Amino acid sequence: MLKKLVAGFPVYLNVYDLTPINGYAYWLGLGVYHSGVQVHGVEYGFGAHERETTGIFLVEPTHCPGFTFRKSIFIGTTDLGPQDVSAFMDRVSHHYSGNTYHLISKNCNHFCNDVCLRLTDNSIPRWVNRLARLGHLCNCVLPPDLQETKIDSSRGRVIESGKNKTNKKLRRRANEYQDPRLEIAASDYISIEF
Repeated sequence: MLKKLVAGFPVYLNVYDLTPINGYAYWLGLGVYHSGVQVHGVEYGFGAHERETTGIFLVEPTHCPGFTFRKSIFIGTTDLGPQDVSAFMDRVSHHYSGNTYHLISKNCNHFCNDVCLRLTDNSIPRWVNRLARLGHLCNCVLPPDLQETKIDSSRGRVIESGKNKTNKKLRRRANEYQDPRLEIAASDYISIEF
């Protein structure tokens, strides 16, 4: 008897340790984590910067610079193909500008949960962002500089978004991930700047 294969493309949450203490904290259901959503061989993350442009960036899956990879978690499947995911990320990018990043209320894990819900109807595991939820409850005791922590989004490509689609650019730095499938899929609505 043949089993019916699940339709759609797999979506993974890639989880990274931000600190070596996670080796112990993980077993207690705590830890400080970075996460990215992997779909179609590309990992999308969210980071902070001072500009009003998007904080969404792309990296090679499981290789986000500056973090230690912990694990990939299968979240579900999406029916969106590569071009549709690129267009979806372009639409989402308007809600995730780098200057709106907030360690407690709008961080990379919030972004990943939002994207996973929209792509698969499934949330990310609660432990990934547990510390931010606890921090939200105790926000009044956190120092202001911790609440405003900015993460350098130059770890990957940044999708520039604007009103005019011809002005959207996928910026590339010498050390970042390049997926030819994404560039071909995205060429319909963004220009590539070298």
